[in-house]
Amino acid sequence: MEIRIDGRTLDVSLENEKTIGEVLSFIEQWLSDSGHILSGLSVDGIPVTASQIEDAFSRNIDSVQYLDIKTNTLADISSSSLVTLLDDIKEYESLDYDKKIKFFDSWKESACARFLSARMTDLYMLCDNTFSKDTVNPQTLYSITQERLSEIKDPLLEFTNTEPVLNEICEKLIDLPLDIQTGKDLRAAKTIQLFTAVTEKIFRIFYQLDTQGFFNKEQKEENKEQILTQITEFTGILKELLEAYENNDTVLVGDLAEYEASLRIKKLYNTILENSRG
Repeated sequence: MEIRIDGRTLDVSLENEKTIGEVLSFIEQWLSDSGHILSGLSVDGIPVTASQIEDAFSRNIDSVQYLDIKTNTLADISSSSLVTLLDDIKEYESLDYDKKIKFFDSWKESACARFLSARMTDLYMLCDNTFSKDTVNPQTLYSITQERLSEIKDPLLEFTNTEPVLNEICEKLIDLPLDIQTGKDLRAAKTIQLFTAVTEKIFRIFYQLDTQGFFNKEQKEENKEQILTQITEFTGILKELLEAYENNDTVLVGDLAEYEASLRIKKLYNTILENSRG
């Protein structure tokens, strides 16, 4: 069986895959790692419709001569979904009370909602809290969606714009133990919340920079491995910091915040920036 992706023959040797579904499962993971997603499928020149997918997936590859796969970049689909979400938020705000109550039931069945549920779970939960539970202000959701859209459309610019916020929160981390000791609980909680948010943003943009080709191809794998190692190490420190904060261990919080977390996140940020291109 010949496998063609966007018209180009894929040079791959199948081993244990026996059905089209098994082949696609392997290919989808490969596509995801390269920032793409399957958007269409044809078997021996015949397009597979949504109602035919189950039958197509169970078909033995020995009975197939050509498998044509169409893809789209995950960045394009994500951008399109977020633009749609912005329109959905505006529509929700324009509705009267009775229609707002029913909005989520129909919205969650939309292509946008299904994509967010599968690919941006945290944003989907915010939509649930806005459209269903009414615990997140629509304008807050709108601003967050705009920020996510900017991260996808121009990840390098969004990444460089994060540096002042990162420097500010790292300075606040130094004061975290004193804030806890002096009863400034709200200030301490905001510091932890903002630091976590900035960290998650850096992780998200790194993924965009990686899958959108902002890393030098010749050094990509080595650089990526270095960055992933730093992310793993930092994640461990962040977990320790949050546990120390929850246990009100001000000494450990101080050591981790000043000498570990702030230094490591800055190092990670600089490593990503240095290996990205404009």
